[in-house]
Amino acid sequence: MSRREEYAIVLDFLPHGKAGEAAREPVAQLIGENQFTLLEATPKPGVTLSVSEKVYIGRGVRDKIERIRGRIKFNELTSAAQNEVKRVIKQLVKEREKFFVDFFNKAGAINIRAHTLEHIPSVGKKHLQAILDARERKPFDSFKDIQERVPHLQKIEDLLVERILHELSGEAKYYLFTKPPSKHYEE
Repeated sequence: MSRREEYAIVLDFLPHGKAGEAAREPVAQLIGENQFTLLEATPKPGVTLSVSEKVYIGRGVRDKIERIRGRIKFNELTSAAQNEVKRVIKQLVKEREKFFVDFFNKAGAINIRAHTLEHIPSVGKKHLQAILDARERKPFDSFKDIQERVPHLQKIEDLLVERILHELSGEAKYYLFTKPPSKHYEE
């Protein structure tokens, strides 16, 4: 899961920069499309970004982003970005439904006492066993399929969004969908 982000979604755009910074250059707060990496970036001169806009941040020629300033922590997001992040994650989870359904189909044990799926909110031993039994009979093919075949499990998209937000908080023991914080990042 160490691939670089190619695209990101704009969570907030500060055309006059962040208050208290010496260099008052425009700043965009972004979330990566694949690993939900929280980033700050400097747009190219004269570029205005819109919230929810998808921008290219890969190694190739970028049309709107001049440089990536670096990764940021969840609590470094502006209030507007924090308000936007849950909606954007939910949208990305829906768009990547096949990836997440494959995760439910293939996830295995972390160790002899814990299974990866138990780190999804609301999945305890009973739900885990129901998921394992159902996927053994036939692999899941959609969120709706999981919902119908695993009794009493809450809406899958919401559980995944909750898990991703927990990982972004930096307090997770295991990182299933996001990049874990680096040592440099934690300082």
